[in-house]
Amino acid sequence: MTTARRDTYTPETLLSVAVQVFIERGYDGTSMEHLSKAAGISKSSIYHHVTGKEELLRRAVSRALDELFGILDEEHARVGPAAGRLEYVVRRMVEVLMAELPYVTLLLRVRGNTDTERWALERRREFDHRVAALLKAAADEGDVRADVEVRLATRLVFGMINSIVEWYRPEGPDGRAGAGEREVVDAVARLVFGGLRKPS
Repeated sequence: MTTARRDTYTPETLLSVAVQVFIERGYDGTSMEHLSKAAGISKSSIYHHVTGKEELLRRAVSRALDELFGILDEEHARVGPAAGRLEYVVRRMVEVLMAELPYVTLLLRVRGNTDTERWALERRREFDHRVAALLKAAADEGDVRADVEVRLATRLVFGMINSIVEWYRPEGPDGRAGAGEREVVDAVARLVFGGLRKPS
């Protein structure tokens, strides 16, 4: 299990450790005792900064959600033809997933058993709907194929992107560099838009 050194403890490292423990044990299977052991600090030290593990969960999934929703506010996601905006959003989603890998992994694993998890699932649905609306706009503009239903296409695109958390590691399995971020982003974009764009 992940263990932080006591002399490097900060609220940020506590959050990082908590995310790893939540991923390893599952949120429901994690106690404050597990978190204090992994962080190398007492439970009272944790309570000095947060009210409990659900606050840590909310901070973690908020970080992932804030990054994802931030994409939709970027200029290239808001200006221009819908197909170009959609491709930009897809590329940025992959970049955010890889940059915030543990946080997005945790977000994708919440099941709705607590208020925080239900809130996170609702926010994820909102994000999905906004990306689906972009795909529909691209279809309405005639830039993507009309023979694939928008909801199905959206689910397939999200399925491909979200599966990255299961296999992507910045370092390969033998400790050497794995697939580079740019390589993964470009591969996803080629696969998605090679299939979605209307044949010329």
